[in-house]
Amino acid sequence: MEENILVKVRQTLANYLEENHFRKTPERFAILDAVYKMNGHFTLEELGAKMEHDNFRVSRATLYNAVNLFMKLRLVVRHNFQQCTKYEASYNNDNHCHQICTICGRVDEVAATHFADAIGSIKLKRFHQMGFSLYIYGICSACQARMTRKKTRTNKPRNISKK
Repeated sequence: MEENILVKVRQTLANYLEENHFRKTPERFAILDAVYKMNGHFTLEELGAKMEHDNFRVSRATLYNAVNLFMKLRLVVRHNFQQCTKYEASYNNDNHCHQICTICGRVDEVAATHFADAIGSIKLKRFHQMGFSLYIYGICSACQARMTRKKTRTNKPRNISKK
């Protein structure tokens, strides 16, 4: 994670808290730091485990409230994938394309600038576009290979000998 991004997201949070007369608690900043140190998508449970591993224990309610605040500030984005809800740091990453395997649930980010260009060129009435998420569902190569192996095993003719 780039240190410059962490400084910017911390400043965004600090500005919001000051402007709205909220307390600048160490928990909020510690959770924000942990979010930006996570690699890719994470659940609240994974975030809590990371915080605990870093010797900073916070309640589930505190995590939930902080992450909701970060979503409001567009510092975190929530994804409702097939089997669970996951979160992701989103500073300077407003456009998301994901491929999701419908068999195993694997999620991968897809770099698809042509989608971003096409969606960015859409003229929307009375609406300022800030970003998008695109989910492409299908079957990953690992699951395809397993299905092919399984299919070839079941289609083999049985060797029945007569006595």
